Amino acid sequence: MDASDPQLAKVSSQRRSQRVYISIEIVVLLHKPGEKPRSEETKTLIVNAHGALILLHAQVVIGESLILRNVKTEEELSCRVVDFQTSSQPDRKEVGIEFIQPAPRFWGVGFPPVDWSPRSPEAKGYRPKIVAPPSTTKKS
Repeated sequence: MDASDPQLAKVSSQRRSQRVYISIEIVVLLHKPGEKPRSEETKTLIVNAHGALILLHAQVVIGESLILRNVKTEEELSCRVVDFQTSSQPDRKEVGIEFIQPAPRFWGVGFPPVDWSPRSPEAKGYRPKIVAPPSTTKKS
């Protein structure tokens, strides 16, 4: 897609934060009712302040709760499955996950995009303070 493509502009305007294409080692903890808890080591394909796109062997359903563990920091966060599709790798799916609460620091990205901060003008929902313009009447 070309940067001036209206479809690309529409997708970008719907995103809550910019995506970063980076491979980060994670462990996905799966706790399905009635089944033994299990885990799967994998990597991210894309991350943002609100979640990630990951590769999984495990079968998941939209809305399913998962726990992600960042291998480097050992931090864990709850998330839910919001999308999945086939991948180019056999027996794996590309799974879109969303954090329960935005967590831009979870990924340990040292150069996060400016819109990962809720105070950024580029962040969706940012509302700048409105300052009244100075009065144009002359004082005597």
